Amino acid sequence: MTLFGQPIPILTLITFIPLLGAGLIALTPRDSVRLQRGLALAFSLIPLALSIWLWLNFDRSRPGFQFVERAVWFPQVNASYFLGVDGLSVMLIFLTALLTPLGVLVSFNITQDPRTYFALFLALETGILGVFVSLDLVLFFLFWELGLVPMYFLINNWGAPERRHYAALKFILYTMAGSLGLLLGIQLIWAALGGTQGGTFDLLEISRRWPTLQGILAGVPMDVVKAIVFWAFVIAFAIKVPVWPFHTWLPDAHTEAPTAGSMILAGILLKLGAYGFLRIVFPLFPAESARFAVALALLATAAIVLGSYAALGQRDFKRLVAYSSVNHMGFVVLGIAVAGYALGNPAVRDHALMAVNGAALQLFAHGLSSAAMFALVGVVYDRTHTRDLEAYGGLWTRMPRYGGVLIYCAMASVGLPGLAGFVAEYMVVQGAWPVFTALTALSMLGLLITGAFIMKAIQKVLHGPLNPQWARLPDMGWRELIAVAPLMAFMLLTGLWPAWIVPTLDAALRGLFG
Repeated sequence: MTLFGQPIPILTLITFIPLLGAGLIALTPRDSVRLQRGLALAFSLIPLALSIWLWLNFDRSRPGFQFVERAVWFPQVNASYFLGVDGLSVMLIFLTALLTPLGVLVSFNITQDPRTYFALFLALETGILGVFVSLDLVLFFLFWELGLVPMYFLINNWGAPERRHYAALKFILYTMAGSLGLLLGIQLIWAALGGTQGGTFDLLEISRRWPTLQGILAGVPMDVVKAIVFWAFVIAFAIKVPVWPFHTWLPDAHTEAPTAGSMILAGILLKLGAYGFLRIVFPLFPAESARFAVALALLATAAIVLGSYAALGQRDFKRLVAYSSVNHMGFVVLGIAVAGYALGNPAVRDHALMAVNGAALQLFAHGLSSAAMFALVGVVYDRTHTRDLEAYGGLWTRMPRYGGVLIYCAMASVGLPGLAGFVAEYMVVQGAWPVFTALTALSMLGLLITGAFIMKAIQKVLHGPLNPQWARLPDMGWRELIAVAPLMAFMLLTGLWPAWIVPTLDAALRGLFG
């Protein structure tokens, strides 16, 4: 894209337009609610339009990163403003840009200080998008941190009144603990590569130099330094996914966050951890990734099985959906573990490519279904002011549109053939089976229980005798339907025609294996 013969910095525009919108919203009069809603929606739709252009103009036949932007930024430490995208990041940028305006629509019923709410919501989008376009580790870290602060305040100030302060504090403590390790690892890499005498934060340059780097740093052998950096990165990204047993912050944050916050948290923020494994850990630590792949697969299986058991035992509708994210993200981690194993075992690389493509597709599929499910929990909570599954019953007779949409999205979550979740999980299982046969077989128990807790939720909410207390509940309105309709459309498109997205992911993920 050019203007007056000069290239337009498309990645910069996508990343920072939401932040510009946040600043403008912050300057509006406090009581101009309609203006604030309009600005929030407009400044969230612009990145969506640009991300569609980016997707349509991305050349999946070309290896490496495209739409690269680079400028001198922090020369004292050799950090640069370095942006670029491959197929994986293009997909996640589109998912982020899609979910944000839908979250804005869902948030039109926010009455408590909407000016600050919408400003924080758009600032959160900039933080997330910045992670997906950054090719400089300092820049990556800054955007990583920028995404934490708005989400903390969204949970703390606009979450459910019961335990929102506790959930916000737990969220920030867990993720900040991971961030400290991430910062330590980045600093050690820079120092080991030469510090002020040649150190770099350029991720592509680091990927070339770091895996074979030898020597001593401050009297410590490089093998020890690499081990420290590896585990610092792994723990930081494992907390974000979250990998079991680092998952305990997630149900509380999901449950207490406002509806749109839960949509973004499940739909996008969890994906940052998986993205970190694929973008940073594997290229920098191929040998370590292969060595500990079995352990990662064990944790993935635990997340799949235990996450589904935990969801089955929930009485809180939103908490049930929250634990389902632990279960579904377990398949992402299983696919990632297969890819890690293949880095040291070339014989299984074809299987690994299938599994990691499935894991990447599951990032997209879960982003759609989880965001839709949290939006639907919000619909019924706004009307009943309870999330207790035992308090519902028979709502389909009063809310037939809601009932149809809930069943559709629940089937996508359970992995019904013809919808996105089935394709993604099938690819993970097909790729993982020859590599981790026993663990993959055990993970099928999690799929069985997933069906059980989804059926439980549908039965408790929609079927049975109507609770007289809900005899006058209104059905879903047009704004609520519009907020989930695009998600439903992409669930179907991806389930019936995965070729629209899988080749783009495959072109990027093949680079993991050289």
